[in-house]
Amino acid sequence: MRVEIKAEERLYDGFFKLDRITLRHERFDGGMSAAKDVLNLERGDAAAVLLHDIERDMLIFAEQFRYAAHERTGQGWILDIVAGMIEEGETAEQVARREALEEGGYRLEDLESIATFFVSPGGTTERIHLFYAPVSASQRTTEGGGIGAEDIRLMELPFDKAWARVEDGRICDAKTIIALQWLRLKRKG
Repeated sequence: MRVEIKAEERLYDGFFKLDRITLRHERFDGGMSAAKDVLNLERGDAAAVLLHDIERDMLIFAEQFRYAAHERTGQGWILDIVAGMIEEGETAEQVARREALEEGGYRLEDLESIATFFVSPGGTTERIHLFYAPVSASQRTTEGGGIGAEDIRLMELPFDKAWARVEDGRICDAKTIIALQWLRLKRKG
């Protein structure tokens, strides 16, 4: 399908980038749409990994303060899986391994891809590359908790308690919910 870009303007160029694009696109009937402005939040891609201590059958989560979650849900502290932004020259797998070490303290051996998905198509370009990693105590090489100014507390939960937090809304992070749904299906299969 054809897209005609009429104008582009960078509105913000900081940690995030915000662009206004004026465009027309081919419609399903073959005609062209009227010109319209769209906003595009360029965030970059991220990698996230569900750490699963298979010897103890415990899932490892990262708990940290998230301002946006506080404003919308009344919760300031969000429980999610370890994750980080993919920098230029890195692969999603490299970032998953780096974040597992920095945030979780685990040096990964096995890494299984779950899915790659857009966070909010039409609102942001960000994609999440989601992974699963079985780990054991022998792979724990540091305390984790993040680096620099990161303030991350690790929490371990058995699957049933983690799933109960999805059901009652205490786990409200999309990538974490998707990873837990994947694991739930895998456990049933």
